[in-house]
Amino acid sequence: MEKTRQVVRKFLARPQHEGVGAVVRRSIGRFELRYLDPFLVLDEFSVSAPAGFPDHPHRGFETVTYMLEGAVTHEDFEGHRGTIKAGDVQWMTAGRGIVHSEMPAGPGTSKGLQLWVNLSSHNKMIEPRYQEMQSKDIACASRDGVTVRVIAGQSMGAQSPVFTRTPTMYLDFTLRPHAVARQPVCAAWNAFAYVLEGEGVFGGGDKAGPHHLLLLGQQGDGVEVWNNSDKPLRFLLIAGEPIGEPVAQLGPFVMNTEEEIDMTINDFEYNINGFEKAKHWKSQALVVLD
Repeated sequence: MEKTRQVVRKFLARPQHEGVGAVVRRSIGRFELRYLDPFLVLDEFSVSAPAGFPDHPHRGFETVTYMLEGAVTHEDFEGHRGTIKAGDVQWMTAGRGIVHSEMPAGPGTSKGLQLWVNLSSHNKMIEPRYQEMQSKDIACASRDGVTVRVIAGQSMGAQSPVFTRTPTMYLDFTLRPHAVARQPVCAAWNAFAYVLEGEGVFGGGDKAGPHHLLLLGQQGDGVEVWNNSDKPLRFLLIAGEPIGEPVAQLGPFVMNTEEEIDMTINDFEYNINGFEKAKHWKSQALVVLD
């Protein structure tokens, strides 16, 4: 690293209601930060049954769900069904269309994060795809009081097998007290940090605690984070290559133009062009809610 990126903006992600009875802390995708190319939304969610995210559609982007506590069962109209538990990751490419549900599995509170990664116009209408990793299979490295879990990209010699259509780095760092993390980041990529636990000093000296997002400036080829406290620090470092295309969004649909959004609404309402199976499908979760 030749130059460390500085924090250019910092704010607290405040709770808001989403889905059915669920609570999320949204940092990207609200008025403070509408969009950080290529990232559309970042939610830190907390949900307990019977609340959750019942049947809903997506088109034009990817969702990355990373579980912190508990478990979530997901199912879709293609017949894909599974449960991701603490430490597991699901990288779902919605592409041309998917309808799915995400509901807590078992008692207690399930917590995690969901990141929406935009797709280029070339990839928006591809077939849906899943990549899933159990916690034990996620690449991990430790050195000098720093441990990193590599969800996407590479760090400290560890590399993720996840294929990212939109080039993305997604790292989960834990720093022991008084440890320092240094991570190269492509100079052309947008990057941010999100604090999960503890308190850290980022870039040129900005201090932040849990639920804070720190937007990192584009001047620099790396990030430095210090844990000057006596407690562990855990944060996400996420970066991605900007797509540089217009964004037209209506709820769960993200395209390039308003005309494409209108077409998507029509496709969904009439169960065509990728949404054919939605006509006669209902998740087990929705059956229970009914």
